Amino acid sequence: MSSMPKDPVILLSFVNTQLRDNYNSLTELCKAYMVSEDYINTKLNMINYSYNKDRNQFV
Repeated sequence: MSSMPKDPVILLSFVNTQLRDNYNSLTELCKAYMVSEDYINTKLNMINYSYNKDRNQFV
């Protein structure tokens, strides 16, 4: 978890870039970074973003 940004806005950019470039799903990204999906969802829900599985990004 330490390699992920803590600020929600920066985390949003980081996660969406990783999903676009390197991972086919949020589950894959979370396994690679050893972080729970709940952690990312909670942080990004704070700024009104949620994961869209069809688009594979937070919107």
